[in-house]
Amino acid sequence: MKPVIFLAALLLSATVFAQRPPLQTIRANSGAIQVQPITHATFVITYNNKTFYIDPTGGAAAFTGLAKPDVILVTDIHGDHNDPKTIDEIKTANTIVVAPKAVAEKLPGVEQSKLVVLNNGEKTDQAGATINAIPMYNLPEDAESRHTKGRGNGYVINFGGKNFYISGDTEDIPEMRQLKNIDVAFVCMNLPYTMDINQAASAVLEFKPKIVYPYHYRGQGGLSDVNGFKKLVNEKDKSIDVRLLNWYP
Repeated sequence: MKPVIFLAALLLSATVFAQRPPLQTIRANSGAIQVQPITHATFVITYNNKTFYIDPTGGAAAFTGLAKPDVILVTDIHGDHNDPKTIDEIKTANTIVVAPKAVAEKLPGVEQSKLVVLNNGEKTDQAGATINAIPMYNLPEDAESRHTKGRGNGYVINFGGKNFYISGDTEDIPEMRQLKNIDVAFVCMNLPYTMDINQAASAVLEFKPKIVYPYHYRGQGGLSDVNGFKKLVNEKDKSIDVRLLNWYP
């Protein structure tokens, strides 16, 4: 590699690293689970030398320095979750893509043998993790809803005995409130697309995850008040560890 090109690559890599929220580490039964937030709804989970990309967007450059995905999970059809161009850039010949049917139909670049269609209520075991698809949708349920029930997936994923909940685009639906034994939750809160901080806090106080990360919190009016969300939760339950990261550096 020519010196100028090499230097440019180093500068790009340093810039990407500087802009990312800090790496998170969660202890599990047989080693650490590492979570690397990227932006908005996009993050990477690594466990037992396997790498899972959640709603990857932003092109391959957004994942500079990270391992290639063994599994890609996509929650919904909208561009901040389903980015076929990015998926085509980052996947390998062995990458498995897990998605609901509505998303799978929009991924022409993924071989059928590498595509696992998972709809609400279904589960699959991939790369040492058990992935459960659960509903995500807007309330009230009607034909004009931005997110209709059954189209997209939230996910509960078990890594090494730890349950991770990924809300996707949803409001504080009964299926969220009824969750049990969630160790780590990624909960959306942006109007008018999902829910406000009051709805999110109310749901979290009901299903009581041990750790919760507000994510996906940029809406039409700018960024949601995640500090206000943390206050609402911890005023009523100090045992819930609300971790605030800057997902929009």
